[in-house]
Amino acid sequence: MSSASSVLFDAPGPRARLRHHLYSVLVVLGLIGAGWWLYAAFAAKDQFAAAKWEPFLEAQVWETYILPGLEGTVTAAVISIIGSMIFGMMFGILRLSDHRAVRWAAGAIVELARAIPVLILMIFLFSFFADYKVFPSDQLALAAVVIALIIYNSSVIAEIVRAGIKSLPKGQTEAAVALGMRKNQLMRLILLPQAVTAMLPALVSQMVVVLKDTALGYQITYVELVRSGAQVGAALGNPIPALIVVALIMISLNVALTFLATTLEKRLRSRRKKGGGAVLAADSIVTDAAPGVDITKK
Repeated sequence: MSSASSVLFDAPGPRARLRHHLYSVLVVLGLIGAGWWLYAAFAAKDQFAAAKWEPFLEAQVWETYILPGLEGTVTAAVISIIGSMIFGMMFGILRLSDHRAVRWAAGAIVELARAIPVLILMIFLFSFFADYKVFPSDQLALAAVVIALIIYNSSVIAEIVRAGIKSLPKGQTEAAVALGMRKNQLMRLILLPQAVTAMLPALVSQMVVVLKDTALGYQITYVELVRSGAQVGAALGNPIPALIVVALIMISLNVALTFLATTLEKRLRSRRKKGGGAVLAADSIVTDAAPGVDITKK
């Protein structure tokens, strides 16, 4: 057995390493071949001709199609992300309630919301709002998209919050209870500040999902980026270039969102390392501790 063997598996020998390198080369060649075939297929249909890309250099195309679609996508995404965070945090905490009825009710709502496909929920809400005139006619599609995204994504975020809080050491909860802290103080001052930092990567991934799922509003006539790109392609006869432009814009939005969240995560972690968060939590505990409990005594 090789001296460099791992705990989980033996280190590959010379033949295995050669075989792995060969597989890697074959995969890379396959990807290059697929990319070239795709490029050749588009080129055969003159999709890369300069005439099909020139409209995107005109301000009128952007003002008429792209920018309104971008505005619709960003509007729906921002409202949905904020709403999903609020309700996700709320239901995630309710799932940890000491009261069994509250815990079961929150769990049933979360599981039901997570089981319904987003597109079906959008179509149902759009028809429901239209039949009962819940919203003005020009806001029906936006309301259906936003509410459907909030219902689904808040259920996912609730599970992320619950798992993040449960992953924290139990000793912190026991120590806070021994100091006489109430449940809301424990959650607000001790558990949530630490759990948010740990949950941030998963929350960022869910934000990206929200941003991409706004494109499902295409099916209920909501004016968003993908729908606008399809309209440009149909009007100007350049569907592939139009969708490539839309894809690049969506990728840029996702990269910007990920960068923003990653920067926030680094700042939160740096504050915790410097001890600022711990000092703030300690001061809050001293201020908000239950009456009659002197936690300053050693």
